Amino acid sequence: MSTPTLTRTVRSESPEETHRLGVRLGQLLQPGDFVGLIGDLGAGKTHLVRGVAEGAQVPRSEVASPTFAIVYPYRGRIPLYHADLYRIADYDELYATGFLDLLGGDGAVLVEWLDKVPEAAPREYLRLTLRPVAEDARELHAEAFGRRPAELLSAWLA
Repeated sequence: MSTPTLTRTVRSESPEETHRLGVRLGQLLQPGDFVGLIGDLGAGKTHLVRGVAEGAQVPRSEVASPTFAIVYPYRGRIPLYHADLYRIADYDELYATGFLDLLGGDGAVLVEWLDKVPEAAPREYLRLTLRPVAEDARELHAEAFGRRPAELLSAWLA
């Protein structure tokens, strides 16, 4: 594992605030960006993902959990590929899905449960770890690996 280029930690006091953080991130995403999400069930990943999709101008009615499809494509300002690795056993199984063909492509990739298959991440990416710190409050620890992810993180949490 390489050392992050840049790290930041932010606290969200509510699901709505987590959603707003996602909206801001979605507004900044560019084709080729990869964002990996880590956190236990109930950590706030879904609130963040729904916000990212909204910020990327994906119609709210299109946003669904890709748990059974593995990857769900959304069309918005840019293509957004939402993946959920919860049910993936290992890298070989993920490889067989064609997931890796999305990396560096025409859209941004947003991956929940990246910790299940960490080698799915490209060399440069943004990793977000969400952790409950109170009933509705969450701590979001962001680590940027590479130049573009560091620029994205700086702009996002400026």
